[in-house]
Amino acid sequence: MTRYLALLRGVNVNGRTVRSADLAAVVESIGGAGVRTVLASGNAAFDSDRDPAELKPALEAALEERFGYDAWIVLVEQEALAAVARAYPFERIDDVAHPYVVFGSSDAALDDALAAIGTNDVDLLQRGAGVLYWRCPRGSSTDTPAAKVLARAAYRATTTTRNLRTVEKLAAA
Repeated sequence: MTRYLALLRGVNVNGRTVRSADLAAVVESIGGAGVRTVLASGNAAFDSDRDPAELKPALEAALEERFGYDAWIVLVEQEALAAVARAYPFERIDDVAHPYVVFGSSDAALDDALAAIGTNDVDLLQRGAGVLYWRCPRGSSTDTPAAKVLARAAYRATTTTRNLRTVEKLAAA
C-alpha cells in the first residue's frame, strides 16, 4: 500500500465547511485505509492500493457528492511530500517572512503561475518538483504579487497552498 496525502482546495473558508470526521468518512468510502485528517484545512492522509490516476478523480467525485461543491484536490505520495518539505530552499523560520509551498495539478499549471507572477521585490519564488516554493513577508500573504496571481480564477482549480509547518506535519502523518 502507498501512503497518500489529499490536499483539498478551498475548504473551511468562504462558508464551505468540511469537518474532519466527514472528510475521513469520504476517504474511507472510496477504500482509503488508515485515514488521518491533519488540521482543519482540508488534509487527509491515507493508504491505498489504487492507481493514483484512478484515485484522484474518485476522491474528487466522492467529495463533490458528499459536500455539494466542485471538489479539486492535489494527491501526493507521502514520501514525495516529505522530500518537498526537506527541499524548501529559503529560510524556514524567521520573524519577517512566511514559508509556503504551492502544490499544483500539473507542471504546466505551476510554470504558468510562475510566469504570470514574474519577478518582484516582495516574493521569493523557486520551482520545485511538483511545487512552487514561496516566501513572503509576514502579514502580506494575501496581497503580494504572487498571492494576487494565485487567487485568480485560472489558478483556483489548479493550485493549493500550505505553509511549510503544515507540509512538515503532513509528511509525518
